[in-house]
Amino acid sequence: QVQLAESGGGSVQSGGSLRLSCAASGYTYNRYCMAWFRQAPGKEREGVADIDRYGRTDYADSVKGRLTVSRDDAKNTLYLQMNTLKPEDTAIYYCAAREGRGCSLNPVVFDYWGQGTQVTVSS
Repeated sequence: QVQLAESGGGSVQSGGSLRLSCAASGYTYNRYCMAWFRQAPGKEREGVADIDRYGRTDYADSVKGRLTVSRDDAKNTLYLQMNTLKPEDTAIYYCAAREGRGCSLNPVVFDYWGQGTQVTVSS
C-alpha cells in the first residue's frame, strides 16, 4: 500500500516562508513522479510542482521563482520550499504520486494522494 503524509503547513504573513514535507512509504519511491497540488475552497485542484525520478522539475507559472520542489530518496521524502508567499497561495496542499515513466501537473493521472496540509497566507 502506498501512503503519503504531508506536514509543515501553517499560517504566515505575506512574504513569509514555509517548508512542506511529504513522507512516502509502501512503494519504490524513486520510480514515481512526485508532485504537489493545491486546492482552495470552490476551486479546482491545481498542479503546483512536480519532480521525476531524475530530479527534473516543472512548475506552475504562478509559483516559478518562489516555490522549489525537491526529493530526498534516502529519506523517502518530498519537499516544497515556499518563499515569498502570497495570499493567493492559501490552499490545502496535497502530495501525490504517479506510477509510470512520465511526470505531469495534471491531477487526473495521479494514483496516490496524501490527506493534505493547510497553508494560510495573510495580507
